[in-house]
Amino acid sequence: MLLPHKAVIALVDGKKFELFRNIGNEASPELAEMAPPKLDEHNKGAGAHHYSSSGNPTGHLLDEDAHAAAVAQWLNSQVLGHKIETLVVIAAPRTLGELRRHYHKQLEQALLGELSKDLNGRSGPEIIAALRSK
Repeated sequence: MLLPHKAVIALVDGKKFELFRNIGNEASPELAEMAPPKLDEHNKGAGAHHYSSSGNPTGHLLDEDAHAAAVAQWLNSQVLGHKIETLVVIAAPRTLGELRRHYHKQLEQALLGELSKDLNGRSGPEIIAALRSK
């Protein structure tokens, strides 16, 4: 996957949210870490999931869904505010599914691609390698 200059890469899992921006070019991408935003994760009803069995701990899954909804809301606002023009989302599989439920149409248009993988805590070169192997 080619990453245009200034493309934003969002790494998301059930608890963490990391952002990188390509400060290089398509031929030679270089990722710079961006400051993480403050998210409003108080919307516990963000997901339509209501788990009640002992095998599905309600609070934990609702917290993860609220985190994904808050990330999607922030990304939507950045795309709608023209602060992000091109975006790649890399997220843990369950989190990616929840994020997709909250994408705005304009975010979908700005989306270069997605990778269903948990890469939080990885370095820029590791992220680029994972995207290239996609």
